[in-house]
Amino acid sequence: MEYDVLVVGAGSAGLSAALTLARCRRRVLVADGGAPRNAPSGGVHGFLTHDGIRPAELLRIARAQLAPYPSVELQELKITSIVREGQVFRAAGTTGLGHAWAGTARRVLLATGVDDLLPPLPGFRELWGTSVLHCPYCHGYEVRDQPLAVYGQGKTVLGLALLLTNWSRDLIVVTDGPSRLTEHGRRRLLRQGISVREEPLARLVGGPKGSLRCVEFADGSFLERTALFMHAPQEQRSPLAAELGARLTSKGAVWVDKNAQTTVPGVYAAGDMVPGQQQAMLAAAAGNKAGICLNEALTREDVHRPKPARRQQPAQPASQA
Repeated sequence: MEYDVLVVGAGSAGLSAALTLARCRRRVLVADGGAPRNAPSGGVHGFLTHDGIRPAELLRIARAQLAPYPSVELQELKITSIVREGQVFRAAGTTGLGHAWAGTARRVLLATGVDDLLPPLPGFRELWGTSVLHCPYCHGYEVRDQPLAVYGQGKTVLGLALLLTNWSRDLIVVTDGPSRLTEHGRRRLLRQGISVREEPLARLVGGPKGSLRCVEFADGSFLERTALFMHAPQEQRSPLAAELGARLTSKGAVWVDKNAQTTVPGVYAAGDMVPGQQQAMLAAAAGNKAGICLNEALTREDVHRPKPARRQQPAQPASQA
């Protein structure tokens, strides 16, 4: 089956792009490879008209709104390879039932997202998305005025701790070893009443319903906190962009131009996998923009494609007098 666009990834970016392309009457396949990055979160915040909605419910609504458009297919499908063959891309993968799948598309939109690399200590993975948090804009209001820990080292933890002062004045930086803070950075934290704990960590101790009770240090001491914020390193969830030869930034994001196109002609990317702030609403907006850019590129190709030559009708013999 040949599609106009293969959308790899069915989160906010991928589904938003599919909706835009559906309304352009493009034939689209959305390959849903699994749960999105924000699946553990208690709610999607800052999403206009849906503030606080559960991530799964937001995606359920998005899928339902694609249903009336006959040109869009949504499949449980993990794409494992994409290669260019002439003017199209040939993709292969595995369906949710374990069957092999193959198809072609004129364009590809990657919206596969990223994975967060959490510290290998007990509690971080278990509390991720409920009380171990990455984004003050997404979750800061829910823990406002509460005692918070800020995890990390160097400039990263400095910037995050100072940002969080708008939500709480009870902040303590925990660095799990040398902080790598400059003296100037320490003074900036001190002016805001933020202390620094450099002792090695042992674990995070959780409470009911994914809450954080305290940070436990390796020496057996405890620091009572209700939530911990951190900027975790990230890696691409899928190797497809790299395998296609797309350029990655120094931080591992997939570079795109102003039209959401990667350095590989015909391959686009949107959502958390590209540089920029990471929020569900921003991902949806990026998907919408990518859909517009994809349709316009396809339209330019369509209108410049040579029309098939009209068949000549055989000459009719002259009528006899």
